[in-house]
Amino acid sequence: MHNRMERYSKFFIYLVVVVLLNLAGITLFFRIDLTKNRLYSISKESKRVVSTLSEPLSIDIFFTKDLPAPYNNIERYLHDLLDEYSVYANKYFNYHFYDISPKETGSKKNIENQRLARDYGIHPVQIQVIQKDEVKFQKAYMGLVMIHGDLVERIPTITSTDGLEYRLTTTIEKLNNKISALLRLPGKIHVRLFMSSSLERVAPLMNLKGLQELPERFRDIVKRLNKKNYGKLDFEYLDPTQDESLEAEVKKYNLLTLKWPAIPSRQIKAGRGSIGLVMQYRDKTIEIPLIQAINIPLIGITYKMADIGNMERVINNDLDSLININEDLGYLADHGTLNMSPSYPYYPMLHQGQDHVSNLRRLISQIYSIKDVRLKDGPIPEDLNCLVIARPTKKFSDYELYQIDQFLMRGKSLCLFIDAFKKTPNQQMYSRSPQYIPIDTGLEKLLDFYGVHIKRSYVMDENCYKERIPEQLGGGERPIYYAPIIKSRSINRELPFMKNIKGLIAFKVSPLELKTRQITQNGLKAIRLISSSERSWEVKGGINLNPMFIHPPRSRDEEHSLPLAYLITGKFPSYFAGRPIPKRQIKGNNPSKKGKSRGKHGKKARINLSKVFKEQGEFISRGRPGKIFIMASSYMLRDNLIDPNGRGPNATFIMNVIDHLNNRDGIAAMRSKVQRFNPLQETGARTKAFIKIFNVAGLPILVIISGLLVWFRRNSRKKRIKTMFQS
Repeated sequence: MHNRMERYSKFFIYLVVVVLLNLAGITLFFRIDLTKNRLYSISKESKRVVSTLSEPLSIDIFFTKDLPAPYNNIERYLHDLLDEYSVYANKYFNYHFYDISPKETGSKKNIENQRLARDYGIHPVQIQVIQKDEVKFQKAYMGLVMIHGDLVERIPTITSTDGLEYRLTTTIEKLNNKISALLRLPGKIHVRLFMSSSLERVAPLMNLKGLQELPERFRDIVKRLNKKNYGKLDFEYLDPTQDESLEAEVKKYNLLTLKWPAIPSRQIKAGRGSIGLVMQYRDKTIEIPLIQAINIPLIGITYKMADIGNMERVINNDLDSLININEDLGYLADHGTLNMSPSYPYYPMLHQGQDHVSNLRRLISQIYSIKDVRLKDGPIPEDLNCLVIARPTKKFSDYELYQIDQFLMRGKSLCLFIDAFKKTPNQQMYSRSPQYIPIDTGLEKLLDFYGVHIKRSYVMDENCYKERIPEQLGGGERPIYYAPIIKSRSINRELPFMKNIKGLIAFKVSPLELKTRQITQNGLKAIRLISSSERSWEVKGGINLNPMFIHPPRSRDEEHSLPLAYLITGKFPSYFAGRPIPKRQIKGNNPSKKGKSRGKHGKKARINLSKVFKEQGEFISRGRPGKIFIMASSYMLRDNLIDPNGRGPNATFIMNVIDHLNNRDGIAAMRSKVQRFNPLQETGARTKAFIKIFNVAGLPILVIISGLLVWFRRNSRKKRIKTMFQS
């Protein structure tokens, strides 16, 4: 009886302890994330964003229940992620899951949820399901919308958890910043449609349907956008045919203007017309082309009108740039740099090819406002933290180099992707291979002074991308030696923004040479970020990049690792210290006619203003702590190496570098912590042979040894027991 009461008492005590632990778990929430990159814990940046909300934020998730793997993991991940958001968020954060079936028949609540999803622009997607050894397809809802004040942002399709926290956090921050910016606006954002009524007569010849409906359709678009943007937009339709004074504005905004002769057979008189959409706020404007002329070989010039159904999204995105809801990022737009002008999705034919960087611009525009910088127009704006210079080809004047130098002296950052060569057609007869001519812009002497030199060569690497050869040409693979694959061992992952970068691919990259003595004398710190493998070499002189004519060196002694990217930090000395300060030269002015006064006999005498006025206080000889990132390849930014979704290792690397230069390491760490590119480390031939032998012979031997040990232990125990009973 006593033992029974004791057991009941213990059971009751254990039950009370379990209940108390559960109650404590409800009120004292904590989680332990044991994954290497803390994949299931939100970052510090996410905690900061949701804890500083100033307006109610609602996240509505439309998800079909009981989906097969791997889609069922997405819903569980979303639940866990939003639960953790709510722990660190303030009172304005809330979310709701809608269980929604894609079938039209169902309960009244399911039909209401379908209607709500459609109103938000969330539609079912088709997924592949394997059931009973059969591949089937079914429709499923997997999307969400974020409602912040009057603003709505949606993620219509979520088919992977990869980068989901980054997308949610950056979108929430964008919404929060946008509300603050809109409420602060003292005036209106003007959306003006310039369209000559004369174009309606020639529209049928150009195969442009619905041209006359554009004013009313844009009026409706702006009306809908006003409901989401606190009524800050106004619309105006302007007809240059009726008002000739508008021609000056048409030229000012460089809008498309068409001229045509008389066409008697169609009863069309000679005329001209202009068309374009202009968004303007104060002194900042964005021009959106509505008709594009496309030259198609063998066909000639054709005209394509913008997709008006997509215009609401285009105007809304450009609105973000106009009111500067994101931090500004400077981009050098002159001196022959890569074209970073907007590429609208309704003109895909115009933005193809290896020279375009539309994918990178789209990724940057999600969290930065790209601000074009033209050194010929004036100095670099003070409010920029970073200036990107990509493939300059034209010479910098001393005054322009001085502006770049002083920008760095002010504690700013430079992000440099500079090509060492320019490809030009070979002028020799019967030669199809291009020539590679060294580029000298003058920027190189600045870099040499700071302590890093771009070598006039290309890096070749045996660890490279391999191109598949068509079967009709023999099949197999051909190594592209000038496209090195940068593996984990060649990447410096000690810095936070490089931590999860485990592999890259480079293209036509030149090696960098660090001037160690100069770096030390200047008190700078140079960090090698990436390098080629030990099986790489340089090609210089008469460069021919035809893969058929490139072969590795005969001796391995000629191969060694080459640095490809450096980050240099510290208080940079000015290149112009001890040199004359350059002055801006304005073309068209004759300096000999300025600064003159009357002298003897009525002649004009020149006054040397440099002896009259002394300048102080503008020049900075030693700067505040700044940063320079340099990589000698602009191909790293182009569309053939940057994926449009920004989840590839190259896109993650470039975006993380830009974030680091803008002092946003938190965003960089959040973006790359779910990096899925995890290549296996290479092993040597001896290691492979050892593992193979161990698996074939070693494991059976270990089993035999373990069996002998067990047999020996049992035999010893049996002998001990026998000895005990005999004694």
